[in-house]
Amino acid sequence: MKVLIFFAALLSAGISIAQTFTLPALPYSYQALEPFIDAQTMEIHHSKHHAAYVKNLNAAIGNTNKGLEEILLSMSQYSDAVRNNAGGHYNHSLFWQVLAPASGTQGIPESLLAAIQKQYGSLDSLKKQLNQAAATRFGSGWAWLVVTPEKSLKVCSSPNQDNPLMDISKDKGIPVLGIDVWEHAYYLKYQNKRADYLAALWSVMNWNEVGRRYEEALKSPLLQQLAFAGWQELKQLERDTKDLQQLCKDNKWELAKAKAQQIAINGKALTVVPNALTSSIPPAALKPIQSNCEQLGKASLKKTFSSAAPELCNSLLQTITALQPK
Repeated sequence: MKVLIFFAALLSAGISIAQTFTLPALPYSYQALEPFIDAQTMEIHHSKHHAAYVKNLNAAIGNTNKGLEEILLSMSQYSDAVRNNAGGHYNHSLFWQVLAPASGTQGIPESLLAAIQKQYGSLDSLKKQLNQAAATRFGSGWAWLVVTPEKSLKVCSSPNQDNPLMDISKDKGIPVLGIDVWEHAYYLKYQNKRADYLAALWSVMNWNEVGRRYEEALKSPLLQQLAFAGWQELKQLERDTKDLQQLCKDNKWELAKAKAQQIAINGKALTVVPNALTSSIPPAALKPIQSNCEQLGKASLKKTFSSAAPELCNSLLQTITALQPK
């Protein structure tokens, strides 16, 4: 009965309604970035390319109660279709916001400028590094300015529609500025002259928005999650709980029991590994694991427990309890 109450509590606490991702409206007209980015490119880029990423993401992921950032943080669990289209949706949504008509661009906020000067010497030096990252990104991809888990700035790039929020990314951080170097972002006006496109972008850079995102990133709990994104033992626990769901769906209870017991052992071990944690595990880092257990709970409550189920559920309960922040 205690286990049933535990799963019922999981199901009733903080479970959001399944959502559909939508195409955001631009904060300006298609022609507003002329002459630096032409209206036809903007219209095709937003209403065709970005719209396709949104449509394909919804088709690939189906019903989900996870937000876009949560999906990106656990991208290793998803298909290539979700990876490409979730990345495309997030990246473009940010891109539109960090651009603005030239008449609306203003000076860079003081806190961001101070951080740039401290780390890169000058704003021109930062622009040079971002241009270099964008120009040397082979094929299609993005250049980024991110806030790292250590709260410093970093310039990096990623292929295709990947970004630094993804757990599969080599460079991790919260993007505050992104530059699209797919050819569809500039080819109608600049053809193969990527460097000219990059130079023009600085005339329509919305530094107020970049500064706002910088301040927001410094306080974001996502930084703590990103610090754990590369922790392989925690990611393995996440994968194991997902595998356990499938074993239960397939009624393979003996295998499920063994898997649950191993999860309990591994979970408990994580709490005593020397130097593995600087503090207790942040609740957000456990969210994907708890989500997997919630799904398992839903399936279990819809059927009669087999003789193995109570032991399986007790093992899960022990794991979640052992990993809760102290």
